Amino acid sequence: MIYLFFSTGTEEIEALGTADIIRRAGLDLKIVSVTGERLVTGAHGMNIQTDILFEEADFFEADLLVLPGGMPGAANMAAHSDLCERIRDHVYLGRPIAAICAAPLVLGRLGLLEGKRATCYPGFEGELAGATCTGALVEVDGQFITGKGPAAVFEFGYTLVELLKDKATADALRQGMLWSEVR
Repeated sequence: MIYLFFSTGTEEIEALGTADIIRRAGLDLKIVSVTGERLVTGAHGMNIQTDILFEEADFFEADLLVLPGGMPGAANMAAHSDLCERIRDHVYLGRPIAAICAAPLVLGRLGLLEGKRATCYPGFEGELAGATCTGALVEVDGQFITGKGPAAVFEFGYTLVELLKDKATADALRQGMLWSEVR
């Protein structure tokens, strides 16, 4: 199971683009509201109907946690103490965690990126305590996958598919979604 978190002010394209790519790969993904309501308003005023509430998620079955960016969405996630506790548990178990745009700040504030390579939206590097900020579109370092921002959403999603499934599936999605023509 993959849990992708959505908070008030989350960047819609990063959340929905990533979710779309992962679901196209046939992987089980749930969009999880961390607001206490299933209908959540994103950074650009779009109302997103989430699949489940945070309280309904079974974190023991989580293969991957995904944190989309956007502001104040990323800050709202960083302020959610129960989410932060589940993130720490997930990392302790050695499971992968992905964050894009401003959302790596959640991992940085928890001290999880110390000594890791990471990327984020320009201007948020100071929030990634102890990380080596590369500026890459997508960065993978151990169990941490980070993406730079909205334009990185496709490569971010394909990287997650490759991690959880295989390169052939990710490449087939790249081709089928015409990403290879863009790149």
